[in-house]
Amino acid sequence: VQLVESGGGLVQAGGSLRLSCAASGRTSSSYAMGWFRQAPGKEREFVAGISRSGGSTYYADSVKGRFTISRDNAKNQWYLQMNTPKPEDTAVYYCAANSRVGLSTIPHEYDYWGQGTQVTVSS
Repeated sequence: VQLVESGGGLVQAGGSLRLSCAASGRTSSSYAMGWFRQAPGKEREFVAGISRSGGSTYYADSVKGRFTISRDNAKNQWYLQMNTPKPEDTAVYYCAANSRVGLSTIPHEYDYWGQGTQVTVSS
């Protein structure tokens, strides 16, 4: 499966931004999906994850209550709604998918990755 992120850009702190991840190939309902991010000089970190059906979600403490992950399996799309972003949310955001483990916070458990989309939050 190939993943392509979109929707990144520059946003003011307190605003909102929605990232999308489009999947091609095998149907998206076969995969649990996660959003990760990597800031300069830092390791890639988990942001949010969603189960194959969309019935279960999980968030990093740093984004809980501000970001929402969702999916539309009919459209083979996943989303990350970012509300009230903060400057510390600035990073390259990646979507990732795995068919083996299910919802996971661990990067190496994901088999497929997008190319990343830059999100910059200005203060």
